[in-house]
Amino acid sequence: MDASEVNTVPLWPLLVYGGIVLSLVGVILGLSYVLGQRGKGRAMTEPYEGGIVSEGSARIRFSSQFYMVAMLFVIFDVETVFILSWAIAFRELGWYGYAGVAVFMVMLVVVLIYEWRMGALDFGPDGKKILAAYKRMQKPAI
Repeated sequence: MDASEVNTVPLWPLLVYGGIVLSLVGVILGLSYVLGQRGKGRAMTEPYEGGIVSEGSARIRFSSQFYMVAMLFVIFDVETVFILSWAIAFRELGWYGYAGVAVFMVMLVVVLIYEWRMGALDFGPDGKKILAAYKRMQKPAI
């Protein structure tokens, strides 16, 4: 195959598209600058302007429950990716792939049961405590 026979792809459509995108971004930024508000309200200089003057520090502590939920999300999100990729290649993987995914799913169920027993999925007060407090409220005062 000669070098003259190599199929060359013209780059001018890509350059035209890039020029259109950049000009559109410029027009949008220019219009927002010209038409935008320039008020000087009390909360306009605050970060995360929302009309409410912030109080206190932004450095608040989250409970460990928040991080447990985030980790559970990541774990089961990755699980979805693995199972989806297995489903796509199901015929090529055969029984070895099926056994691998079965072991993977069993491990995930074991982890989910462990997390459940450790209390990682408890998002509020215990139901028994709520019922006990409700019954105490219902008793007439003597």
